[in-house]
Amino acid sequence: MMGSIKTLAVALMISAIVGCATVGKDFATHNVDQIQIGETTRADIQEMFGEPWRTGIEDGKRTWTYGKYKWSAFGDAETTDLVVRFNQDGTVSSYVYNTTE
Repeated sequence: MMGSIKTLAVALMISAIVGCATVGKDFATHNVDQIQIGETTRADIQEMFGEPWRTGIEDGKRTWTYGKYKWSAFGDAETTDLVVRFNQDGTVSSYVYNTTE
């Protein structure tokens, strides 16, 4: 009987671990409304949100992505992301913020 309970407990624990995944990292979402197109700089963005989770180039513009994506087999996905594109002078050219919260 004890062996069956332990086996069930281990199976439930493995299911819980396998059924969830998180990618990315938390960032200060309350700062998003402080971003000003053409004025906020890369240094400002880094001070507000920290190191970006991903960086890249889109349409010739440097792009920083902040995001946290959590999926679960047992509930709704929770996603939050901020994509910031910069002009050549280092100021923000555009940004997109999305969340499921």
